[in-house]
Amino acid sequence: MNAPHDAQPRIAWTVAGSDSGGGAGLQADLRAFAAFNFHACSVVAALTAQNSVAVQRVEPVSVDLFSAQLSALTEDMPPAVIKTGMLGSAANLQQLVRCIDHLRERDPGLPVVVDPVLRATTGVDLADAALLQAYITALLPRATLITPNRREAAVLLGRAALDTQAAVEDAAHALLLLGCKAVVITGGDEAGEHSEDYVVSEHASGWLSLPRVATKHQHGTGCVFASSAAAALALGFVTIEAIILAKMATRHALRYGYAAGQGAGPVCPRPGFASSHDNLPQFSLSGQPTNPPFAPLIQPHLGLYAVVDSATWVQRVLDGGVRTVQLRIKDPLHPGLRDEVRASIRAAKAVQAQLFINDHWQLAIEEGAYGVHLGQEDLAVADLAALARAGLRLGVSTHAYWEVCRAWRIKPSYIACGPIHPTQSKAMPWIAQGNGNLAYWCQLLPQPVVAIGGMDEARATQAMQAGAAGVAVISAITAAASPEIAIAALQRALSGAAGARSIEAPILPNATLRGFVSR
Repeated sequence: MNAPHDAQPRIAWTVAGSDSGGGAGLQADLRAFAAFNFHACSVVAALTAQNSVAVQRVEPVSVDLFSAQLSALTEDMPPAVIKTGMLGSAANLQQLVRCIDHLRERDPGLPVVVDPVLRATTGVDLADAALLQAYITALLPRATLITPNRREAAVLLGRAALDTQAAVEDAAHALLLLGCKAVVITGGDEAGEHSEDYVVSEHASGWLSLPRVATKHQHGTGCVFASSAAAALALGFVTIEAIILAKMATRHALRYGYAAGQGAGPVCPRPGFASSHDNLPQFSLSGQPTNPPFAPLIQPHLGLYAVVDSATWVQRVLDGGVRTVQLRIKDPLHPGLRDEVRASIRAAKAVQAQLFINDHWQLAIEEGAYGVHLGQEDLAVADLAALARAGLRLGVSTHAYWEVCRAWRIKPSYIACGPIHPTQSKAMPWIAQGNGNLAYWCQLLPQPVVAIGGMDEARATQAMQAGAAGVAVISAITAAASPEIAIAALQRALSGAAGARSIEAPILPNATLRGFVSR
């Protein structure tokens, strides 16, 4: 996703309050959108007299002036996304709702991100009962995503403090019932070594976690988070990935926060947030235990990685010189499964090859395999701790940002990314990632990255130029007229490209599922 270099930036609207101290509100939103190279238009819903210490006065703008701003922008600068913050009054909110409905007549996919600003960090109430009710009945049902912190979520639901993970999870699902499409309850304002957010969305639900940044300059984090999520949605990312990018952007902004007055200074959004694994959150399902890291690969340069479906094929590719192999027998009721696994392990050990057993992790442990490869659906049922204790290496398949974040938490021996190119090996909903995405993952992740999907000689060479440690191949070997000749040709191609990293990583990857693309 090369949007940060687009000749004409996308247009975002931020509808919020003006912070005279420049730390939060519209001012923070504008900085966040700029980090994504958006042209952000500001609709002022309220004026505040505040500094870094206190909010001294808040005054909503008149409905007439508020409406005039919306009309002016609608005529000439329609949005790719709308982000809302402090709205000042129920009347302003109702006017905004009418505008959203009007815009969606022409652009039904227009994303709307609602940051329900109900109270200032300093403790000042920013929403009366009428405005709170208008949020619940009118705005939340139109929201693509809402981003309350724990206190705001509790207020919206009329609940006590959300003091446990179970309470947060239950609240998120309750908020979803109010009509919004997705919810993230942020935990940045809470205590603890990690900032933990709970997400409920169409494609994935669970916890995102990052170590806290040690700084007192945290003013505007909620605004930056919501605006960053809005920008990512407008770039075409699905909601869970937009939230991940928002968390990365916010952590990066915290690292560059600075003093501006006697109190907490503002965070400072800037580009480059998605290029460091220090900003990459871990993603876990509810109640998922942690596990020790998996052992590193004996040979981290995996090279040609043959994926085959029998011990006979394992032996054949080993005889052809392949030294990284996956035994992929998908039928759990295969009558000779154990014998196939055992024979494959024996053959691989004889030539000191790295053999990974796909899916059948119990057999792999029992038979003393070198490693296991698991898909995302298998991660929920496999005993990862048992695999790690047994000393097995682990490879994990990923197709999207949240799956990478899930793998990142598990700390596998390698991460497979795909499909890089269209493939016929299995039916999948994913958009082919391309060499740009592959270069991005290779640059971002410290683990070896394996490229998979639609590989032939030319594409294998490109994968190595993108930084891949290995190239997984199925039909280019098994469907070849002469697998031995195909192996030799692929080996030559990979050998010629080894170390020649020449494909530049983009600032952001391309989305691999189709999200909310406005117009």
